[in-house]
Amino acid sequence: MTRMIYCVKLKQEAEGLARPPLPGELGQHIYHEISQAAWQAWLNHQTMLINEYRLSLIDREAKAFLLKEMEKFLFGEGSEKPVGYIENK
Repeated sequence: MTRMIYCVKLKQEAEGLARPPLPGELGQHIYHEISQAAWQAWLNHQTMLINEYRLSLIDREAKAFLLKEMEKFLFGEGSEKPVGYIENK
């Protein structure tokens, strides 16, 4: 049985995540308020940020940047794409 939630990112009822994607309070917040579709959109956006900014995931500053961008993307005004970014068609 799928778990339906009201997704605050998509502003509609949608299928929820199977489990919290992160440990702790933030993971629980995402689990209860973000849909699978919105989470997948974040993962795609995160991959673009990592590639465009050439981030190393072992770097604390890179992790902090991605965490801040994730909160903006999922719960805030949205995460900006890098200046000059051109999407593949």
